[in-house]
Amino acid sequence: MKLLHIDSSALAANSVSRQLTAAIVARWQDSVPGLEVTYRDLDADPLPHLTNAILGGGDAAAAQASEAAMQQFLAADVIVLGVPRYNFGVPSTLKAWIDRVAVAGRTFKYTENGPVGLAGGKKVIVAEASGGEYAGTAIDFVAPYLTQVFKFLGITDVEFIRAERVAYSPEHKAQAIEAALASIPTPLRKAA
Repeated sequence: MKLLHIDSSALAANSVSRQLTAAIVARWQDSVPGLEVTYRDLDADPLPHLTNAILGGGDAAAAQASEAAMQQFLAADVIVLGVPRYNFGVPSTLKAWIDRVAVAGRTFKYTENGPVGLAGGKKVIVAEASGGEYAGTAIDFVAPYLTQVFKFLGITDVEFIRAERVAYSPEHKAQAIEAALASIPTPLRKAA
């Protein structure tokens, strides 16, 4: 089994979402013998945002980076995605990654009956951190967006582990992290 671990926070060691993804990945490593983990840090090694040169194939280095991101995504059975909430949405570096894996003919296709996802059979675990409280509100643009993106690609098994209100106070932050860590489920082992 292959797991793709992606972090997108710009806060390095101060990142709550990175703390959560590390705990989720550790839980999977403890529970799934032989798990192969690939790590991608979108802050330390960001993909360039889409440009005409990239879309037109005129940037060979960007094309190579795009293909590497696509291959990592396609090879993964499980994706653990660290997502801090920046200005109501996902980090732009994560959006750039999504632009590389949401590709017509590779991860979805258009048909007479509408789009069809081609990347099904994967599990996505989103470790989301936010300074305020947004889950389930009218201004939660992260969970609905990511759920829709992955559904569009054919992935319906999307789970959210959230730490909210981390900017309220040190006590709120500690409580939010503790609650999020406690909510991480133990992965089910696949039958041999």
